[in-house]
Amino acid sequence: MPAFARSPRRPVEKLSTTRDKSREKLRKSLLSWYDRVGRELPWRGKGARADPYRVWLSEIMLQQTTVAAVGPYFGRFLERWPDVAALAAAPRDEVLSAWAGLGYYSRARNLHAAAQKLAAEGFPETEEGWRKLPGVGAYTAAAVAAIAYELPANVVDGNVERVVARLRAVETPLPDAKPELKALAAELVTADRPGDWAQALMDLGATVCTPKSPKCEVCPWRASCAAYATGAPESYPRRVAKAERPERYGVAFRIERDGRFWLVRRPDKGLLGGMAALPTTEWRAKKWSRAEALKHAPTEGAWKKVGAVAHVFTHFALTLDVYALDADANGDGWWADESALPTVFKKAALLRRG
Repeated sequence: MPAFARSPRRPVEKLSTTRDKSREKLRKSLLSWYDRVGRELPWRGKGARADPYRVWLSEIMLQQTTVAAVGPYFGRFLERWPDVAALAAAPRDEVLSAWAGLGYYSRARNLHAAAQKLAAEGFPETEEGWRKLPGVGAYTAAAVAAIAYELPANVVDGNVERVVARLRAVETPLPDAKPELKALAAELVTADRPGDWAQALMDLGATVCTPKSPKCEVCPWRASCAAYATGAPESYPRRVAKAERPERYGVAFRIERDGRFWLVRRPDKGLLGGMAALPTTEWRAKKWSRAEALKHAPTEGAWKKVGAVAHVFTHFALTLDVYALDADANGDGWWADESALPTVFKKAALLRRG
C-alpha cells in the first residue's frame, strides 16, 4: 500500500448501529436491575407516572440532602400539607419552622413561593415550565419532567456524574467535566421509561457506584465500565484538589425563661435567611473578645459564657461562643422552644451550662 494511502474507515451507518446496540445493552441491563432491586421510596411511582406534587416536593428536599434525612420531613410535610393548595395557603413562618434542621433554608422560602405560583397557575407539563419556578434549577426541572410526566429529560445529579465518569473513564476532573458528563448521560436517554431510567441511574450511584468502595461485583454495568477495567474505579471521577474551608467566628446570646428561649427572625437575604434564630453577632474571620461581643448583646445582664458549638456549612466552618442569661426580653422576638431552630442554633440552645 502506498505510504500516503489511508486505511478504510467504517461506514457512518455501522458506527451508528454499534452505538445504538451499546446504548440499548446498557439501558436494558440497568432497567432490569432497577426493576429487581430499585429502592422503594415514598415519593416514587415505580413503573407508573408519579404525583407531580410529591415528586417536586421530594426533589427540593433532596437537593444537597440524603434520602435518610429527607424521609421523615417528607412524611410530616405531606401529613400537614397534603397538596400544593394547602402548602400555598400555609403561613411562610410555619413552613420555615417545619423545615428547621433540614438545612439550605433558601429551599424552604423558594418552596413556599413556588407553591403559591403552582396553586394559582397549575403544574407545568414541560421541563422549561418548571425552570421558571423559584428554587427549580436544571436538575430539578429535568427530574420532575422525567419522573412525573415521562418526558425524555436528561437528569444529571452528583450520583449520575459519578456513574457516567466511571462508565466512560472520563479523565477531565470535576467541576470542568460537568458539560462532558452531561453530554455523555444524554446519549443514554430515550423516550422509553424516562422516569424509571432517571431513578435507576440515581439508585445505581447511591447504592452501588458509591464514592468510596464501589460494589462493582453487583453492578449491572461492570462488563462495560471503563473505570472498572483500569482496576481503580474509585479514582473516578477525577477531581481538582479542594481549597481549605475557611473558619468564621461569632457569638450566640441565649436568653432562657421557663425552658424556652428568646428567638429572633433572621433577614430574608443571606445564610439561614428568614429562619428563627438566637440573637447573634455577625460571623467573621476573627474571634470575638467578651468585651466586644457583649456590645452586641440583645439586653443587659450578667451574661455567662457556657461554652462553644461548631458547625460546618458548605463554604465555611463556624464556631459560636454561647453566652447565656436567665432574664425577660422584649422587642422584635418571641419565646419558643428549640424545635423551630436550624441545627447550628439548636446546638447553642441545648448546650449544657459550663
